[in-house]
Amino acid sequence: MKTGKISVQSENIFPIIKKFLYSEHEIFLRELVANAVDATSKLKALANKGEFKGETGDLNIEVIADKEAGTLTIRDHGIGMDEQEMDRYLNQVAFSSAQEFLDKFKDDLNIIGHFGLGFYSAFMVSEKVVVRSLSWKDGAAPAQWSCTGDTDYTIESCEKAMRGTDVILYLNEESKEFLDQYKLEELLRKFCKFLPVPIQLGTRKEKVADPEAGEDDNAKAEEIEVPNIINNTDPLWKKSPADLTDEQYKAFYQELYPYSPEPIFWIHLNIDYPFNLTGILYFPKIKNQFEIQKNKIHLYSNQVFVTDDVKEIVPEFLMMLHGVIDSPDIPLNVSRSYLQADSNVRKITTYITRKVAEKLGDLFKKNRSDYESKWDDIGTFIRYGIISDEKFEEKAISFALLKNTDQAYRTIDEYKEAVGEVQKDKNGKLIALYTQDPVQHHGLIRQCKDRGYEVLVMDQIIDNHFIQHLEYKADVRFKRIDSETISQLIDESSSAESVLSESDQNKISALFKGLEVNKASDTQIKAMSPQDDPVQIVRPEFMRRMSEMQRMMTMMKGEGEDLFKDSYTLIINSNHPVIAKKMTELTDESAQKELASYLTKLALLAQNMLKGEDLSMFIRNSIEKVS
Repeated sequence: MKTGKISVQSENIFPIIKKFLYSEHEIFLRELVANAVDATSKLKALANKGEFKGETGDLNIEVIADKEAGTLTIRDHGIGMDEQEMDRYLNQVAFSSAQEFLDKFKDDLNIIGHFGLGFYSAFMVSEKVVVRSLSWKDGAAPAQWSCTGDTDYTIESCEKAMRGTDVILYLNEESKEFLDQYKLEELLRKFCKFLPVPIQLGTRKEKVADPEAGEDDNAKAEEIEVPNIINNTDPLWKKSPADLTDEQYKAFYQELYPYSPEPIFWIHLNIDYPFNLTGILYFPKIKNQFEIQKNKIHLYSNQVFVTDDVKEIVPEFLMMLHGVIDSPDIPLNVSRSYLQADSNVRKITTYITRKVAEKLGDLFKKNRSDYESKWDDIGTFIRYGIISDEKFEEKAISFALLKNTDQAYRTIDEYKEAVGEVQKDKNGKLIALYTQDPVQHHGLIRQCKDRGYEVLVMDQIIDNHFIQHLEYKADVRFKRIDSETISQLIDESSSAESVLSESDQNKISALFKGLEVNKASDTQIKAMSPQDDPVQIVRPEFMRRMSEMQRMMTMMKGEGEDLFKDSYTLIINSNHPVIAKKMTELTDESAQKELASYLTKLALLAQNMLKGEDLSMFIRNSIEKVS
């Protein structure tokens, strides 16, 4: 029997490990199971080298909960340890046996552990830890190590017939939840779902069918106990893309995100120089709004789950994607919970961005019609990428699409060529007309089309930023079709001859300004086409954009109101027959006022700005007039 003190720099190492090493205590399960996988992988490597000549046998790693004893055991049938190895590897904190083994067999396998502190995470949840182990070496004697969470330990001989290691945790009172079968399965599926060695949590019942028996006989087949394996040891991202079908990719997506809508498409990542990285990134169906679904990309290191917070290696715009990234070259801190700054991280970020851009570019070139059919689902993602990442923009600007009200899609260059001759202002600047709501702006869209103008649909919140980005980068000026009168959208100096005298115009203007329903910041009378509406509501483009930005901020905070809601202009068309003829022919001032109020309410209604009591009274009065 041997007693001694664990070799550490400070007597206070255990309180530090228990409270500060890991952000979440449940991580202990990942660390201990990962260690068991290491031990198993080492045995396989020795067998492949011919150094281990015995039978490897069942290599399943078992997680065993004993509620009565209050213990949780992680059992492997891997390389095992003798007494000297226990003393070497368990009593020197931060000495990693995995690193030592890697140095010896670095060309033959990937070992998970690199730090040597993972084992001590057991003390976050345990009042005592016992390790029983039997080495793979011929003639080795089983040994037992035990420690109660201070620097004192004991190593002694014990009884153990099977090769491998049992790590037995005597859980403290605060951690008895980890004895619950459902809790254990939840954590194992979270942290160990794709480990390369089968992880067994108890057993489950399974019917054994006789291939020669009839259907009725098989329905009555006997149930037997089989190991309950909770992980997929051969995940899809480890396989060659050439060997996989679309159905396999879709099935794996459901394995990652059960009951989710089918992904649009995916990218299989596979690179071994200048760093190792594999993975699959899926493009999910994104709702028709600016929506970042964080924590949907899972980071693994040699199939060990590390984190779903991947902002250090995945650009923000790619956070909309789902999937898996697996790389042993991503530098992690000692607890594997956080990424560390490193040149490899920057290289990986650049690589992922490039692969995503290349995939989208290939889809656009090879099958444009299919790409266009997906645009409403991927457009938000691409626009966000163009705005936020210059490297992505360099490639994506060629396959970013603009959609018009006739559901036709054009690249930015194609759009500029198509409308360039018609939609230029007096200074030769291209004007892009757009709507955020084709239904609400139906009448205005019709008027634009009558003049030969094309109207784009920009109906996502991110479009407000995308428009400003294109104005700066693509030398184009955007105007929403209700930001000016239709005649002035392209030529701001455009003006027809008014059929009314200046005196009549002033009277009508004053009449409208005095209306109680008119809350406009400005009221103007203009000579427009007789076919244009008699009264219009316009909001200057600058004020509308300020309103949209403020609205987006209040939506994010869940509070506030549109501070610019009254920043609009009421335009009276002096050439419309209702204004030029009917209103001037009315001799009764109250009748004129009633008509002006009615026309103003129609204009407000067209912009969805007539609400509450004003809307109710308008509807009631309209019904009375036709009754």
